[in-house]
Amino acid sequence: MSNETVSITSSTLDLACVIEKIEAGEFLIVACDQSTLSQLPSGNWIGGSIPYFMGDDGGVVSRDTIFVHTISGCAQPRITPYDVNSISRIAQDAPDNGFTITILPAGSDVHSEYAQNSPSFPNMFFSPIIGWVAGVHLDDVASQKAQTVFGPGGMLMDDKAVAMHVSLPDKQFANIHIVNLFEQGNGPKISFPNTGFKVDTCTVDGAEMNFTEFLAKNNIDTRLPLVADYNGINVNVSVQNINNTDVDLYAPVFSDVEYQFANPVPDYVEAFNQAISTEESDSSAFSCNCILNFLYSELEGKKTGALTGPIVFGEVAYQLLNQTLVYMTLENQ
Repeated sequence: MSNETVSITSSTLDLACVIEKIEAGEFLIVACDQSTLSQLPSGNWIGGSIPYFMGDDGGVVSRDTIFVHTISGCAQPRITPYDVNSISRIAQDAPDNGFTITILPAGSDVHSEYAQNSPSFPNMFFSPIIGWVAGVHLDDVASQKAQTVFGPGGMLMDDKAVAMHVSLPDKQFANIHIVNLFEQGNGPKISFPNTGFKVDTCTVDGAEMNFTEFLAKNNIDTRLPLVADYNGINVNVSVQNINNTDVDLYAPVFSDVEYQFANPVPDYVEAFNQAISTEESDSSAFSCNCILNFLYSELEGKKTGALTGPIVFGEVAYQLLNQTLVYMTLENQ
């Protein structure tokens, strides 16, 4: 491949500008509402449905805005759709030196498969994999499915993930960063008998009980995630819905892992800006933030440092994450 330096730029654009970029053959990662997504032509891009963004002027909700990451200076990337049976190959398909950006449709079987099993996929953690979970406007959750797009075929899909595998020259490497403001709190330790997105029973400090009853009895603030310590890294699992006898989650809990509800964060924007003050956020090449951070911290119109990007239904930094911000930098060897 060329020894040219690879770079990624980000911008919010209108439909005509994005069509022009696609028709010029540029390599793009596209995020927008599915009504706009469906109007884009085939080309060298992948996309996902989402109408929430962090722009240069702050958080935005828009069905017309298109957020675009443009990848320049690279050889032709490998652009691939994955279904529930092939998603386990994603890390094997990654370049020896480079990165992979992936988008998964929320609520699909391929989303579940990736969420529950990606840590054990072959070659996982050998090459940087970053991305996000496509969603819909929250007003449309009951009536619409999240969509991804395999740009070369111009295909909108609600059951397949898409990925762009990008090679880097020897003088560059990609590095993934996770900004997680949540830590395990001081409450009881909770474990679950089964891995999954839906839980009914749990064990709390050694005693088995119904998880819905536990939440009600202890007046748990479910805006705070469950947090597990995975080899020194805090991993969040966020509550989606509390039903009569069970609870839906945005990410799976894993059996026999101990969780605790997080400590509250009084001022998200202040805490976030402090968390990234020592990071190389100005050199971020790609980033995305979680819809729950956007909602619970009322980020519409507020800025979160220099990091911009789609605000999504889940983040990918190798494995699936919740209530985090993830970003990637391209650095020199």
